[in-house]
Amino acid sequence: MVSGDTAARRRISAAVAMALALGGCTTGDHRGQGGDPPSRPPTAPSPSTSSTSTDPLADCPASGVRIRSTGGDAAMGLRALGLELVNCGDRPYQLNGYPVLHVFDEQHEPIMLRVVNGGKEITTGFDQPPRKVTLAPNERATAVVLWRNLVTDSTVVATNGEYLRVAPAAGQPGEEVDPDGPIDLGNTGRIGVSAWKKTESSAPAPTRPAPPPMPSAVPSSVSPPDSRL
Repeated sequence: MVSGDTAARRRISAAVAMALALGGCTTGDHRGQGGDPPSRPPTAPSPSTSSTSTDPLADCPASGVRIRSTGGDAAMGLRALGLELVNCGDRPYQLNGYPVLHVFDEQHEPIMLRVVNGGKEITTGFDQPPRKVTLAPNERATAVVLWRNLVTDSTVVATNGEYLRVAPAAGQPGEEVDPDGPIDLGNTGRIGVSAWKKTESSAPAPTRPAPPPMPSAVPSSVSPPDSRL
């Protein structure tokens, strides 16, 4: 029997994989301090800097990359948000690690929390180690942000983030990303993020997955009957 939490992880993994298809390097934890100190995000991003632009290649930033969310999913308190980084520049761009996250409350004040590299302490299945990624112009990389809406101590005020800023790596400028709803961390004080992973293709995924190949009518290990019998 599949447990409720395992079923939820499978559902989230499938939803995030579909969202991602449509659209430096050490393991460990950090506290949302990605080289650039967290600053208040703009209350209303201008069209030229908004990560929700319908064309991620429009108005390419000086960094040469644009980051946006690809939508989220929630099940049984487990949350997952897809991230996509597009090389909108004219030269190769290298990644080798994890996105750097900064979360802000509704007053645009930074929330101090522990960012876990990978899904450990939150869920399983997102702990693949980072690998060196080189993106040619127009190529993309993806990652997943994970957290739980969990309250285990009634004396600790639950944390809700309203804004999210994501940088490709420590020391690099970040972009405001649509979190697709509140970042309801409960009182866990932590959020996880998987390593950047290069997408297999920049082409949109089909609306329905291709059906699995039909099994052979006669197993290859079994000789066909002698028609003379």
